[in-house]
Amino acid sequence: MGAFGKNKKEGFEGGGLILFRNVEEAIKAEKVLKAADYMVKLVAPPPLLRKGCDLALEIALVEQTGIERLFREKDVHYVEIIPMKGSGELLEIVKVKDFGEAMMVKAGNMKLTFDKKLGTILNISGGGCPDIPYLHAELIDKKLTCAIRPRENGFTLCALMLDRAFVESLEIWNRMEKP
Repeated sequence: MGAFGKNKKEGFEGGGLILFRNVEEAIKAEKVLKAADYMVKLVAPPPLLRKGCDLALEIALVEQTGIERLFREKDVHYVEIIPMKGSGELLEIVKVKDFGEAMMVKAGNMKLTFDKKLGTILNISGGGCPDIPYLHAELIDKKLTCAIRPRENGFTLCALMLDRAFVESLEIWNRMEKP
């Protein structure tokens, strides 16, 4: 348990934003920080703060020094770490819409819709990345609990966002009361 809240799951307040030039750097940084037990949240930065990448990591600003040290050790590249006060609103990446018999989970520009009674993936839409048609074919009509995560077969930002929607869908399904 770190002195500055590291390892504390409750009460994550953020306050800082790490900006990146590309998606690969953002994904690597998230993996490195989570592996080191830092609380991070993948977000879409306000347009005025974007530095070439539509993803950023929200962090607890008090942990900036430790994060910078870890990034040097693990060769993680980023543009800058900035405080969020007055910089604009972060955009939530994951949103959920209940349609009665189906639930749609939107992450970025990707949407995954599943049947609430069966847990079967009904539709995938959004994105324009080249791996999405393949992922669509691999996931449609599969149960959430049996499908392979999109990150296992995808390579693009669209696949990453679809994976976020998939994980959230699976968490929702696991919390739902089954008939």
